[in-house]
Amino acid sequence: MDIRIKPMESDAEIRGKAYVHWKAWQETYPGLVDQAYLEELTLEKCTDIAFRWPDHILVAKDGEKVVGFVGYGPSWDETLPETGEIYAIYILEAYYGRRVGYALMSAAAQRLSRYEKIAVWVLEGNRRAIGFYRRYGFLPDGTRKQITLGTVNTEIRMILSEKPQSDFDDVREEN
Repeated sequence: MDIRIKPMESDAEIRGKAYVHWKAWQETYPGLVDQAYLEELTLEKCTDIAFRWPDHILVAKDGEKVVGFVGYGPSWDETLPETGEIYAIYILEAYYGRRVGYALMSAAAQRLSRYEKIAVWVLEGNRRAIGFYRRYGFLPDGTRKQITLGTVNTEIRMILSEKPQSDFDDVREEN
């Protein structure tokens, strides 16, 4: 496996990010969010989103194929000044267990290193994602919010205060 982590730059990478966004929602959220909402989240909508917001996105590539991405930046939460945030991180299901998520998270955390803490919001009930964030070092801080994804869902906020030092010998990062 030759996975590379790099900033999203080309139209092909933007389209690849859009596909991962769409496909990961289809793979991850059945039973967690309203099925009608999932059906309305089309590849075309994800492509539109990807082209409208191309900044602060890192992609994971297996050869020329985008297999994951992470979006990051300053926290949008007014209650967390001077905090970075992971806005989204998705990996194709076929790449689960291959350390792609850890590599993406580490690359984003490095870019957010000026912040003392990093926050992420995760859908309550998404056990795989919550487990991933916990293994990485994020802990729930007790903050919850309601969001509407067809129906009302709850997200929990998790905070990373100490960034782990890890070595990804099979995943490389390009600047």
